[in-house]
Amino acid sequence: MLHFTGVPLQTLLQIGAVAGAVVVVFYILKLRRRPVAVPFSKIWERVLRDKEATSLFSQLKRLLSLLLQLALLALLLLALGDPRPQANLVEGRNIVVLVDASASMQAIDVAPSRIELAKEEVRKMVRGLSGSDRMLLAQMDAAVTPLSTLTGEISDLEAAVAAVKPTDATADFARALRFAGDTLSGLPSPEVIVVSDGALGEPADAGGPVRLGDIKLSFLPIGKGARNAAITEFSVRRYPLDKSRYEVMLEVTNTSDEPLDLELSLLGDGQLTDLTRIRLKPKEKLPRFYPNLSGASKTLEAKLALADGSSDDLPADNRAFALLPERRRARVQVVSAGNMFLEAALLLDEYLDVTFVDPQRYPAASSFDVTIFDGVAPSVAPGSGSLLYLNPTGTNLPFEVGNEVQDDDPNYRLGFDELDAKHPLLRYTALSDVNVARAHVLKGNKEDRVVGRSYKGPLLIEGRRSGVKFVALGFDVRESDFPLRIAWPLFLLNAINNFVEEDTSYISSFRTGAVWHIPASSSAETASLEQPDGTTRTVPIQDGRAVFLGQHAGFYTLRVGAAGAQAGAQEESMFAANLSAPQESAIAPAAELKVDGRGAGAVSEFKIGVRRELWVYLLAAVLLVTAIEWFTYHRRVTV
Repeated sequence: MLHFTGVPLQTLLQIGAVAGAVVVVFYILKLRRRPVAVPFSKIWERVLRDKEATSLFSQLKRLLSLLLQLALLALLLLALGDPRPQANLVEGRNIVVLVDASASMQAIDVAPSRIELAKEEVRKMVRGLSGSDRMLLAQMDAAVTPLSTLTGEISDLEAAVAAVKPTDATADFARALRFAGDTLSGLPSPEVIVVSDGALGEPADAGGPVRLGDIKLSFLPIGKGARNAAITEFSVRRYPLDKSRYEVMLEVTNTSDEPLDLELSLLGDGQLTDLTRIRLKPKEKLPRFYPNLSGASKTLEAKLALADGSSDDLPADNRAFALLPERRRARVQVVSAGNMFLEAALLLDEYLDVTFVDPQRYPAASSFDVTIFDGVAPSVAPGSGSLLYLNPTGTNLPFEVGNEVQDDDPNYRLGFDELDAKHPLLRYTALSDVNVARAHVLKGNKEDRVVGRSYKGPLLIEGRRSGVKFVALGFDVRESDFPLRIAWPLFLLNAINNFVEEDTSYISSFRTGAVWHIPASSSAETASLEQPDGTTRTVPIQDGRAVFLGQHAGFYTLRVGAAGAQAGAQEESMFAANLSAPQESAIAPAAELKVDGRGAGAVSEFKIGVRRELWVYLLAAVLLVTAIEWFTYHRRVTV
């Protein structure tokens, strides 16, 4: 029994009745011979007798022409109805194909690459679908991207295959399987086909292991090689006291089962700054530290290659990128009646733009990153930035100043008895032997942090009020031997660096495959993001951060139109991103795939050939009948 899966039968009958009537009417109203007067009718008598003798045959010829035209109409209508046998409607498969587009699929151990071979294998499956099968194609990387609907249209599926693009991220296998399970839920003959090299990790997430139930799971393995070395870590930071110099830390990993001779290059602003030859044992990790570098002002790049000049099987992890912290001048406002030790220490750093203000003239007519209050505590004016209090007095403070304590105990010297040595304020300093004549104990809130404490109470604290950072030192440095030590200017510069967030917490690059939150102007709603390949896309801004799922390594440029600015005025910033995923660099292909303890089967039941759909044969019949009509017409059989 046939079922019409295209235009319904009732609609076809209505269209056929109207179109058939039109064909018959036009056939009846065809052009007839016009009467012409002749001078001698005897000449035509024999012609008329011959015509009468063959009139029955002529009528049959005209009837055959009409039947051929009606047959053409019927065949076209049947093709529109797409008739299919009942068995085909029941037995068709519903298939979700998950194509792995993670970084490891860029390997070139098979020609031209794993991802291109995977796409060719999927094309073969698409061309081998039966007339009742339906397929959905999805790309699997850090996200799951469906590239088609659940359809049996070959052209749509082939276009989806062409849209698969590799990324520099790991594949979220669990999310992809859950997507496939939700798509196939309740459908007959469900099947999930995974096309991958098998470097997918465990199919589990926060919701636990993925369970496919009665869904058939098939696996098409891709790849055969395993020779690869990768840059698995890469970071950079400037020295706090000399921002023209920086240090680099990176890690190189040999993920293959054979030793490799490698060349490691380091480039600053595109210029080669270091070239090293190294030899790595199988599965060996080698950290490399480059101290006291200079010459680069913005970008750093590391490159890895085999010593013979060739490439390993996965070029995608042979490059790493980093962005140096911006070397900008910090604007510092010093509110003091005069302090030679403070002024001299601030002159040591050329990247400080210092403005001295008398306490009676505070605030200065500008905005600052940091304000230092030396022995005074006025009401904080807008634009003062972060706050450093030296010998604070009074009540207009974000903390409480306790009673005065003096160095009057012959058994104990007043100074720092306890120090938070890992705090950024104390980097490169030694304060344990500082002697203080007199001080005030500082009492902060519960969330504030005590950095230095004497036996009589805290002398150095830090905290935050309404988003504004502050640091407080509870004594006048002129009543101590603190300014006579190298630790004094280091302490001041550490405090300023900590305020402007140019410390070791600086992120020199993002990791691909994660949602990035990039600092941006909170007054804007969207930003323009230029990606490493030169393409640009619009990204949303939420709470002063541009939000973007990054899946490609390289340098990015974020452009934000400032609110109220003239057309074309934009804030521009750069950042870097790296793969840094050892599991993706381990490219040895897996021979089998298991989900919930069940092994995946081989891909089968795809045969390339003519699809068993009746409308194809009906259209072929239309062409055949049209050819017969044309031949008989020109041979005057149906005329």
